Amino acid sequence: MNHHEVEPWHVWMPFKAPFGPQSDLPVRIVRGEGCYLFDDQGNRYLDSFASICSMALGHGRADVVAAGVEQAKQVGYSQMWNYRNEPAEALAQFIVERAPEGLERVFFTSGGSEAVESAIKLARQYHRVRGNLGKTKMIARKVAYHGTTMGALALTGLTPIRTAYEPMLDGACHVSNTNVYRLPDGQDPSVYAEEIRDRILFEGPETVAAVFLEPVQNAGGCIPPPEGYFQRVREICDEFDVLLVSDEVICAWGRLGDWFGASRIGYSPDLITAAKGLTSGYAPLGAVVISDKVATPFLETGTPFLHGYTFSGHPVVCAIALAASRVMEEDGLIDNVRRHEGALADMLASLRDIPIVGDTRGVGYFQAIEFVKDAETRTSFAPAEAAALTQRITALSLSAGMLARSDVRGEPVLQVALPLVAGRAEIDELGTILRKVLTQVSDEFAPATS
Repeated sequence: MNHHEVEPWHVWMPFKAPFGPQSDLPVRIVRGEGCYLFDDQGNRYLDSFASICSMALGHGRADVVAAGVEQAKQVGYSQMWNYRNEPAEALAQFIVERAPEGLERVFFTSGGSEAVESAIKLARQYHRVRGNLGKTKMIARKVAYHGTTMGALALTGLTPIRTAYEPMLDGACHVSNTNVYRLPDGQDPSVYAEEIRDRILFEGPETVAAVFLEPVQNAGGCIPPPEGYFQRVREICDEFDVLLVSDEVICAWGRLGDWFGASRIGYSPDLITAAKGLTSGYAPLGAVVISDKVATPFLETGTPFLHGYTFSGHPVVCAIALAASRVMEEDGLIDNVRRHEGALADMLASLRDIPIVGDTRGVGYFQAIEFVKDAETRTSFAPAEAAALTQRITALSLSAGMLARSDVRGEPVLQVALPLVAGRAEIDELGTILRKVLTQVSDEFAPATS
């Protein structure tokens, strides 16, 4: 295709105002190879956020796409509302064999937001099938991002992206996230889990259907749970007959150094949502992994889950996902993450001598830096300054040859989620770029903050 003949402003990009003929446009990506992407000017960029945590195998894996091509030659598409297909069944079995014990069924969607939306509906219908008609409310955490469909958006704890679409789905409420770096002095991290119990009691246990939590929270900067948090939340959910949903759209499929984040951290959810890494980004796919506990009332009563998507279990997409997952296993990429996560954490921690670097944290290949105005006092930047800071980091990183994820959702952060194929060389390159960029940004912002 001759790109000079294309009018790019016809495309309306996600989370962007529409472009006009005179707009300053983002770079156009034309090629990928391993951990790198290339633009139409020939510039190479380290994909430091794995294209929003999707590209587990890295770019350019024609063998993965070939599995979809071969499937398309047999059956390109057959709807699953009435008919089975082998790729969906094989992928579901692959997922279940690696899921926490007791999660035996998989419902497929076209992406992460749809997976969360499906989990909301399944949780509500689960309680209804059991006769608990009042259990409809959902609890999630502040700053957490759960998706953009209306149900998932109601769970999302980010005010700026909610207000344009209010009123929200009724029944969603929020508790504190587990950013221990921002926990007031003298408070024990156990308060985070107990706040969930308090919220259930405040809402009325007979009205609460589920708690939605990410193993490591994405928005706010790769926020890990304190020791024992999920084990206590599991106890609380059991106490009040509330489902525990592990939203692993990002954290599943190797990102945290295990097939599932719940397995890495050590808890047993009732539902898991997954997406992104399931296909290593080569096709759109999401899934809800469902426990026997949730499935049993539907099975015993013969009640259908009154929900579905045209492309649920799409055979071509499932064939791509299965091929990508088998490569991930054969190439030992989960072991690769475990082997190198310490080096990544050490590299980020080594940047703490830069004045704006406050906390560094995360698990596996999902780690972050939180920026501060004053590291000693942990003083935050004012909102306008924080936005300018992260925009500057993103721009300088691009000039230095790296696609960076730096934004303000909560405190200003930079997140790192390299493709799972990345090793020490990519971590070292990342560290070199970050030291250069963050030193410059710190120097630029220090005079105004000193």
